[in-house]
Amino acid sequence: MTHSFAHGNHSHTQRKVGNSGGRGDRDRARRTLSQNFLVDPHAVRQMARATGSHGLLLEPGAGDGALTLALARGCARVVAYEIDPLYAGRLAARTRDDDRIEVVRGDFLTARLPREPFAVAGNIPYSITSRIVDRCLRAPALTSATLLTQLEYARKRSGDFGRWSKLTVLTWPGHSWELAGRVGRESFRPVPAVDSAILRIVSRPVPLLDGGRDAAWREFVEYGFTGLGGSLHASLRMRYAPHRVDAAFAEARVDRDTVVAFVHPDRWLTLFELLR
Repeated sequence: MTHSFAHGNHSHTQRKVGNSGGRGDRDRARRTLSQNFLVDPHAVRQMARATGSHGLLLEPGAGDGALTLALARGCARVVAYEIDPLYAGRLAARTRDDDRIEVVRGDFLTARLPREPFAVAGNIPYSITSRIVDRCLRAPALTSATLLTQLEYARKRSGDFGRWSKLTVLTWPGHSWELAGRVGRESFRPVPAVDSAILRIVSRPVPLLDGGRDAAWREFVEYGFTGLGGSLHASLRMRYAPHRVDAAFAEARVDRDTVVAFVHPDRWLTLFELLR
């Protein structure tokens, strides 16, 4: 779903909707584009604070721009992507005299990303959260992504449940994950079925592993998450010498019975260094 103060969220598969046809067409468009509207100005300010200041920022699903305008106060340049022609037109009209804001009628997922350092911030649709996150993680020039997502997704990725997802562990050497705040469902109209959260993904200036070991790290984590043996310790003992695994777990201060998802990403790195 899309969130913003008078600002729509859109799913990736969308049909174009014209300005004519009345309220019925717009209601159908809202459902088709997964549009929900954030009616709480406090949440807009909360997002802007979490995002911070940047030279260049890209905003997926800008709607008619309340978040865009808030982000622009702290950024030299904001490129706002919006595929609904009605909202894109409104935003372009509102910002025509603001040199900080460029409105692009198009899809962030298919846009050519900058080679210069840039950040991403936006209220993104639940249905394509994974695709937008993946796009951000794969962008070499990304400095950070501040995304309003489903609360459960943000908690899962940031370790807020006390356990860590495979994606978080895989990307940990290059990116940190943080739950930076919650936004209740009552802040939106129509009211969604679940609460939202602000998820922060920050690219590390210096990766925790050198690039030459990326493939080995991925293989290590993928194998660890297979679940063979019932715990990470038992799984790794099937691949490495048991006495080395025992020693590594002792040095990393990880209990041998710890379930894979409950091993902190930093402990994964320690085990990797000791065993590889």
